[in-house]
Amino acid sequence: ERQKKEGKYMTKAQKQKAALAQQRLDAMRAAGMEVPDGGAKRSKPDYGRSKKKGGTGGQQPQQQNESVAPAEEETEEAPKEEPKFEEPVVETKEPIVQETAEEPAKDDTEDSDSGDEWDADSDDSGPKLDALEKRLKQASIDSDDDDEDLIQKEKRKEQERLKKLGIERAERERIQAEKMAEMKAEEEEEDRKKMLVAQKREEGKKRRLQIEKANLEARTRDDLRCPIVVIMGHVDTGKTKLLDKIRKTNVQEGEAGGITQQIGATYFEKSTLLTQTAKLNETEKFDLTLPGMLVIDTPGHESFTNLRSRGSSLCDVAILVVDLMHGLEQQTIESLHMLKNRGTPFVVALNKVDRCYAWKTCKDTPIRDALKEQSDGTLNEFRSRASDAKLQLQEQGVNSNIYWEMGGDDWENSDFVPLVPTSAVTGEGVQDILMLLCQIAQRKLWSQLMWCANLQATVLEVKAIDGLGMTVDVLVVNGYLREGDRAVFCTLDGPIVAEIRGLLTPPPSREMRIKSEYIHHKEIKGALGVKVIGNGLEKVMAGTSVLVVGPDDEVEDIKAEVMSDLTKLQDKLSTDKKGVMVQASTLGALEALLQFLREETKPPIPVSAIGIGTIHKRDVTKISIMNEKGCPEYATILAFDVPVEREAREQAEEVNVRIFTADIIYHLFDQFTRFMEQLTEKRREDAAAIAVFPCIIKILPQHVFNQKDPIIVGVEVVEGILKVGTPLCVPALGGLTVGTVTSIESNGREQETAKKGSSVAIKIVNESNPTITYGRQFDASHSLYSQLSRASIDALKLHFKEKLETEDWRLVVKLKKVFNII
Repeated sequence: ERQKKEGKYMTKAQKQKAALAQQRLDAMRAAGMEVPDGGAKRSKPDYGRSKKKGGTGGQQPQQQNESVAPAEEETEEAPKEEPKFEEPVVETKEPIVQETAEEPAKDDTEDSDSGDEWDADSDDSGPKLDALEKRLKQASIDSDDDDEDLIQKEKRKEQERLKKLGIERAERERIQAEKMAEMKAEEEEEDRKKMLVAQKREEGKKRRLQIEKANLEARTRDDLRCPIVVIMGHVDTGKTKLLDKIRKTNVQEGEAGGITQQIGATYFEKSTLLTQTAKLNETEKFDLTLPGMLVIDTPGHESFTNLRSRGSSLCDVAILVVDLMHGLEQQTIESLHMLKNRGTPFVVALNKVDRCYAWKTCKDTPIRDALKEQSDGTLNEFRSRASDAKLQLQEQGVNSNIYWEMGGDDWENSDFVPLVPTSAVTGEGVQDILMLLCQIAQRKLWSQLMWCANLQATVLEVKAIDGLGMTVDVLVVNGYLREGDRAVFCTLDGPIVAEIRGLLTPPPSREMRIKSEYIHHKEIKGALGVKVIGNGLEKVMAGTSVLVVGPDDEVEDIKAEVMSDLTKLQDKLSTDKKGVMVQASTLGALEALLQFLREETKPPIPVSAIGIGTIHKRDVTKISIMNEKGCPEYATILAFDVPVEREAREQAEEVNVRIFTADIIYHLFDQFTRFMEQLTEKRREDAAAIAVFPCIIKILPQHVFNQKDPIIVGVEVVEGILKVGTPLCVPALGGLTVGTVTSIESNGREQETAKKGSSVAIKIVNESNPTITYGRQFDASHSLYSQLSRASIDALKLHFKEKLETEDWRLVVKLKKVFNII
């Protein structure tokens, strides 16, 4: 590196050449040849002497002798003085080459005088030159091989580095190849395992289907299960009250607002049915073979469509409750269509018969016995109202008749629906309904009521019970559920397998929702409502099926079968990016509330987050982000039938989050709607200063009351809506600003607005230019326009869209062109 900086660096080839040149010089000196010193100045040879003739010829020998003498002295001294080559430089080679090239030229000049001497010299130098050639060859052979060139070193180092890199790369490729081979082997192994699992699953499915087929073939008419009955109808028609009357309980008062909020399941034993229908059976002589009856009390309000759908899909026969006083109502018609679409047989209960004028109460008697006790006026009213109900049903495409007036043909003809007059308060007709349901079940539905060993069970509710933890209300339609079974449930996170730790049922004729001492069972046979205790049941989805892993079943097959229902429910639980938070006590209530908010409300209320159970501080923090997103109205929690922690309330006040709580869904909706209306009104007030309603007005010249400061004139609204606070201008005069409307009067009364076609007196104030005068700057020949801007149009769109009609929006478009608004 130092030599490079000093400019003395020589390559290996250059060093060899320099060594050869030195050897040549040494050989020439040994042969007696004149070799000048590297640093001595050489005299320029004179080539002009041979051309001179005459007078100068006498001096030539003398000069030649003088010149030869020093040359001989130099040749004699040359061997004594060896030139020192401490650091041979590349440039030294050129003078040496020139010396050797010029040396013969010098000899030529010297020998031009004597040809003999030239011959003699050439003869003497022959052997010396040979020796020189030998020494030069020897010098090239014996050159220092150890003096390695730096570039060669660098090349070698680079080659070694590349070789090392190549080895490392080869090693990496080998490792990568091994990894790829391992991964491929693992993938193949996984694929093989998957194929085995799929194969086992298919085999398990085939076995399961074969067992199910065998079980279906083994059904008999002698072994019937309980029919599942659902009660449907409009809100406040008396569904729960009717059920209370049947089972002699009072759920109704335990429900908020007297409206059923969750699906309940009540089991009636055969003995209960016989006791209830004993009086009627004295005349009917009906042989009851059913083991009992299971009634699902489905909520009747329109917000619970999904719960009703779930109930309708589960039921074998339905009771459609119709208020005799009001006839078919909206919800009754919807329930009617649902039953018709599903092909479910049903009985119509004409409830509230005791509301007929001068009704004589005959407590808990068959309806025909009660009617016999009534006066003619009461009977006529009953007949009239019953006929109206039949007519309304006929309009919906349903043939119906009072059940005891139906002949044998009507019973065989499934188109006819029996009508049963009832009173849920005094109990008339309740026996008739029970008897009729049993008759329909045994006469028409026996084929589908034959008990089957195939498990058919559906989750009704998921709820935490004090002392039991998270429990699942399951409706077992067919098959067995046993304590210790491995049951497979459906959750949002995939299927879960849980061991059944306990099977609980309420006492007979008590609903599962009523808090009472539960009865423990080792085994449950369908159809029955049962509360299942197990671990990890928190995320179980309501409305999904439950299956049990049998000894011959494959777990994966059962899991796949259970999860097939999830896709139907997932759409209901999807959430939006911006919206309120919904918290409910149970999953069923959450589904109902979500559907109500998205489908029943106009406009739909978006939901960004959902939850089940008590509202905690973290829930408030989660929804408070809506304030940051610029949607403060959605920083709201709608809490249905759930408690709120004190810390959560404090946090909500700090971060400006509202928590609306209610026990009835409609009240919750009403609270939020009221809040949204207040918020909208506040926003309108804030935007009123910016928003300008479009209008064109014409001044009535005969009604000019004051010409300036303020201008008071009578005007006619030609187009649009004139409001107090509207800025007016005259586009025909270069957009001359007239002023702002501060008041509007019609027939001596002040008003806020004046619509198209109306004639009113207005007061115009121009604070920036109070000198503007009617008749000087403008007059009645000029129409006055409301002064619109881009900001005012945007405010109209955002806050007053529904206030403007189509004509008004057309005027906005027209004024945009007048004022060149983009």
